[in-house]
Amino acid sequence: MPFLNSGGLPTCYELTGREGPVLVLSNSLGTNFSMWDPQMPQMEQRFRILRYDTRGHGRSSVTPGDYSIEQLGRDLLGLLDTLGMEHVNFCGLSMGGMIGIWLGVHAPERLLRLVLCNTAARIGTKEMWNARIATVRKDGMKSVAAAVIERWFTPEFRAASPKKVAQAQWMLENSPAEGYAASCAAIRDMDQRDTVGRITAPTLVIHGGKDPVTPAADTEFLVSRIPGAASVELNAAHLSNVEQPEAFTEAVISFLSR
Repeated sequence: MPFLNSGGLPTCYELTGREGPVLVLSNSLGTNFSMWDPQMPQMEQRFRILRYDTRGHGRSSVTPGDYSIEQLGRDLLGLLDTLGMEHVNFCGLSMGGMIGIWLGVHAPERLLRLVLCNTAARIGTKEMWNARIATVRKDGMKSVAAAVIERWFTPEFRAASPKKVAQAQWMLENSPAEGYAASCAAIRDMDQRDTVGRITAPTLVIHGGKDPVTPAADTEFLVSRIPGAASVELNAAHLSNVEQPEAFTEAVISFLSR
């Protein structure tokens, strides 16, 4: 995979698909850009796809200290600048969606359309995130993996698709522990409830009807605050693009092709 040193941060990325509008895909906490594999066959036929590993994830650099959502958003802007991409469509899931909210507020001139998936303007409590950070730093990724997988997928999907679940768990367990903990801190400190209404890009919010991490109330908040935002509910938990790949991909392509 190619790397770019953008703003001093070695970033692993992949650029594929047809020439035309660029679609950036931003990964969730504890994954890497391969989480988007189910979407690639169809999306590559319509868009130029930029996938990248967020700071602290996959093959991108794991820098010391707690991260912030602003920092992760500026990482992407630096990558886009280095690649010469002025305007892009953006689709992010969970942490990737939080980055998307930040971009929509602070870099609206860079966005054509915005897709926010299984995400929220604020998630969890400081106590919850501090406990997870302490556990991961002490005992590693396997200490939290089983509980995370239960939130990522519904019981029905875990029973019917054990191979896909095992692949996701392997990706999570092999995520850099320090990068994961530093990104947990970014989510812990994020509160975009007062700014999300400043998003002006056409926006689609995708959520899972069985998502325990970002339930329906979080989606309703985003849709009520973002002018003109539309929403789609999928029969899935948190990683809706993996659990319902066809419906997810269709929703994104339909929205971006309007």
